[in-house]
Parts: sequence; C-alpha cells; structure tokens
Amino acid sequence: MTNAWTDLAAGGSGALAIWLIVAAFVVVALLIGAFAFGSRQKRREPPPPRPEEQPQVPEGGPVHEERERREPDEMPRTDERTLPHELGHQGSRTSTDQDRPRWDEGSSGSFGSGGPGGR
Repeated sequence: MTNAWTDLAAGGSGALAIWLIVAAFVVVALLIGAFAFGSRQKRREPPPPRPEEQPQVPEGGPVHEERERREPDEMPRTDERTLPHELGHQGSRTSTDQDRPRWDEGSSGSFGSGGPGGR
C-alpha cells in the first residue's frame, strides 16, 4: 500500500484541501437547487381531491368480478381474399358451455411426461 494520498493531503500547498471544500460547496448548492426545484414543482400540482369528490360505492353495493367463458365470433365467409385491415374489430360472445376445462383424470397435465402426475 502506498502513502500517495496521505502525501497529497499533507502536501505543502493545500490545493487539494481547497478543491475538496469547493467540491463540497458545489454539492451542497446542487442539493439546495434540487430541493427548491422540487418544491416549486409540487406547488404547481393540483390539490388532492376533497372527500365529496372521491369515488362512491354504487347504489347496489360493490361490483364484483364476473367470470365467463368467451368464444370468438366466426370469420366472415367470402369468395374473395380478406385482408387484415378489412376485418376490423373481431369481437367475442359468451360461450354456450360455461364449464371450466379440467385435466383428464389420470393425466399429469404436463407436456410429454406420460406419467400419472404425482398421484
């Protein structure tokens, strides 16, 4: 290990000490400027909403999640080629079968295992 840093710090001119003090003042000035800029930006923001402006629960009570199986609408049948920009929005409709698909009994559900699946 060398003593170069201690030699510089204890050097006769003291230039390093002056530069450290100048650097410290620059850092403090930047921090004060950042704080002033942030507080100025905060004052420009709109105030938080008042209690009467808050969202209210609907008359019928809270809305809960609704689950349903959907199936895509049929593709339009034409004799001509249909381009993607001609399709527009492809919607979906409620499926007639609302039962959730389950794994086959005795199958692991994993790809290619072929085993009983931890039973």
